[in-house]
Amino acid sequence: MRFYRALCWIQGGYFFGTGAWPIVSIETFQLVTGRKTDHLVTGREADHWLVNTVGVLVIAIGLTLFAAAWRRNISIEIAVLAIASAIGLTCIDVVYYSRGTISAVYLVDAALQLGFIAAWAIWLIGFSRRQPGRK
Repeated sequence: MRFYRALCWIQGGYFFGTGAWPIVSIETFQLVTGRKTDHLVTGREADHWLVNTVGVLVIAIGLTLFAAAWRRNISIEIAVLAIASAIGLTCIDVVYYSRGTISAVYLVDAALQLGFIAAWAIWLIGFSRRQPGRK
């Protein structure tokens, strides 16, 4: 239970922080991650629709993980959400870095996401072994 809760708090915090960062300060976010072009359609610097969309969705995942940790709600659905979102973000990081679309700093994010995936895999193995009726 402690490992599960810690995973939820840590990944939830990382997701909440990285999702909120570009919404709170697109300038500092771009200093670290590189210039974004999702605002070019309107020409207004504040119209970073794609960055904001991803940010809001990642915040929602983070809040869900926080809620699971706080409520001590162990569920496979939370593990699936955590793993699937980490896999998705890893794929985006690697594919779009390899295409030259995003900077190498996203490979740091990919490495962290792989860490989340590995930690959840360890938890799932232990969880499945503790289930009643398992031989």
